[in-house]
Amino acid sequence: MNLYTSVDLPDNLPRITQNNHLLLMGSCFSVNMGQLLVDAKFPCDINPFGVLYNPLSISTALREIAGDKIYSREDLFFYRECWHSSMHHSDFSSPDMEETLQHINARLAGAREEMPRLDCILLTFGTAWVYEDNKTSKVVGNCHKRPESAFTRRRLSVEEIVTDYSQLFSHLLEANAQLKFMITVSPIRHARDGMHENQLSKATLLLAAERLQTDLPGHVFYFPAYELLMDELRDYRFYAEDLVHPSSVAIQYVWEKFAYCCFTKEALLIMDECENIRKSLEHKPFHPESEGYKRFLEQIVLKMEQLNQKYPYLDFQKERDLCHIRLQK
Repeated sequence: MNLYTSVDLPDNLPRITQNNHLLLMGSCFSVNMGQLLVDAKFPCDINPFGVLYNPLSISTALREIAGDKIYSREDLFFYRECWHSSMHHSDFSSPDMEETLQHINARLAGAREEMPRLDCILLTFGTAWVYEDNKTSKVVGNCHKRPESAFTRRRLSVEEIVTDYSQLFSHLLEANAQLKFMITVSPIRHARDGMHENQLSKATLLLAAERLQTDLPGHVFYFPAYELLMDELRDYRFYAEDLVHPSSVAIQYVWEKFAYCCFTKEALLIMDECENIRKSLEHKPFHPESEGYKRFLEQIVLKMEQLNQKYPYLDFQKERDLCHIRLQK
């Protein structure tokens, strides 16, 4: 007896290793996946503009990374005692204008420097609903709690998304012909839009992703994160208390499916070794000053050194620093 609807996983997704460079952009679901990739020692940049939900804001951010954009005073506005950028998450906002600009431009410069080395860009679309600033007629990435009267709300069309991304992907492929794009649709429901409008929004994103796959075969791929949560995990026990965001169990489930579809066998082995190191460092000893615990830490350092001899591209600097601090106590 089958107690759930199984989702067919794609078998044509590009296989990645910890030697590949990744950029993740999009909704907070990309943050969840991104952190798990970081834990598994994949070199990746996660949301250099902060969380972005709609495809047009994501594409604008990608164009600014690939171009020569530098943010200045004219790109910011002051509201509720902070300086904000309409393209950035409030994590970048600050009461000090120079601090805001420094934070924005530092992240932008880092992403731009990494762009030529990228192997794959993972994009998570959250909603097809956008807010256009009534003064500039530009789609904003974040409203920063300004009144709704300052914006015009509308839903993007499939054609609008496809046209925008076809041009963007073609431009990026001119600079890096081996670049891959993986699209996911966030399973997080935008309940404030209303459930029917949320469904229309997700359908728009799914249709656009399918069109892009068809138009750019071999470069654009789709991973069914949305379908996994909607079908295989169709139960509120897989959601957080707000009944909108996926629970930690659901995130782990989708992550395991993603790893199965996208990681090489070697990458999976490395991930397991790195997970063992991470769990070992999370261990809280009863006597941290004891010789036994110091030998335990030395074994962890040795394991990292052995992995680095085999896979020199793995970055264990943070773990080494932590071991060094603990050994000095």
